[in-house]
Amino acid sequence: MSQPDTVQHEIEALSQQLDRLLEMVRRLTEENRSLRHSQEQLANERAGLMARNEQARSRVEAMIQRLKALESNS
Repeated sequence: MSQPDTVQHEIEALSQQLDRLLEMVRRLTEENRSLRHSQEQLANERAGLMARNEQARSRVEAMIQRLKALESNS
């Protein structure tokens, strides 16, 4: 192989490697975007569940207080 052929071969190999790296960056960027979106959805869902849990806790406490009041009146 002559010197120009070797240089051309190295350039082509580097070009292919760069293409693979660019594709990997594109794929990882998309994956990162998707994961961030999922994380945001999960955080919103968690906040909703915590609010529902707090409401349920408050209702149970209110029922306990009513039962205690009924017990006291008996």
